[in-house]
Amino acid sequence: MELTDSTIQVLKNFASINQNIVFQEGNCVRTVSEAKNIMSKATLDTEFKQQFGIYDLSEFLNVVSLVDQPRLKFEPDYVVVGDSTGISRAKYFFSDPSMLTSPSKDIVMPEPEVSFTLTNQTLSKIKRAASVLGHTEVSISVIDNVLSLSVVDTNNSTSNAFSVDVDGEYKDSNFNFIVNIDNLRLIPGDYKVNISSKLISHFVNQQSQLEYWIALEKTSFYGE
Repeated sequence: MELTDSTIQVLKNFASINQNIVFQEGNCVRTVSEAKNIMSKATLDTEFKQQFGIYDLSEFLNVVSLVDQPRLKFEPDYVVVGDSTGISRAKYFFSDPSMLTSPSKDIVMPEPEVSFTLTNQTLSKIKRAASVLGHTEVSISVIDNVLSLSVVDTNNSTSNAFSVDVDGEYKDSNFNFIVNIDNLRLIPGDYKVNISSKLISHFVNQQSQLEYWIALEKTSFYGE
């Protein structure tokens, strides 16, 4: 079997969330961070024929990159990664899935209180502003009757801030949801975002079958 470019892109993104991964039979893959505050699920255009575990996903992807047009041949305990000519190959051993960190089940998203569209352009602006200002959090709140994302230092009311208005809906304007920007480990794209007062957010990619569940910071509040 071959690994497509889009599958490799997803796996590189998953490696930024957790180096451990357990592949299940089929084309659906999941990952969860060690802190359990980020979970992601993707439906790939590559289908796997068996369950197997990878301890270091970045290392595995680097091995795959050693050959052009990689072909994967699976054995019970390892996979052979060969090139298109069959001249070059690498043997990579699996890890015991029971020893790896992987999601045990999907997250059931509660009814959201806030929903909005996060474009790739807005996401890039937020991350760039965080880098420029040296802040680590984005505040999601209503400012002058408009839903806004603000890069701020939530511990300093006089800190410099950067805000972007977004198209969205909310049930009650009295809220402030805080997300750690480091947790926004999203593949570039446009996302439909739902946020619940249960301190969980759901990001659904509008271009592919990819979604993330990201925990909010405990300093968030709703309706107080």
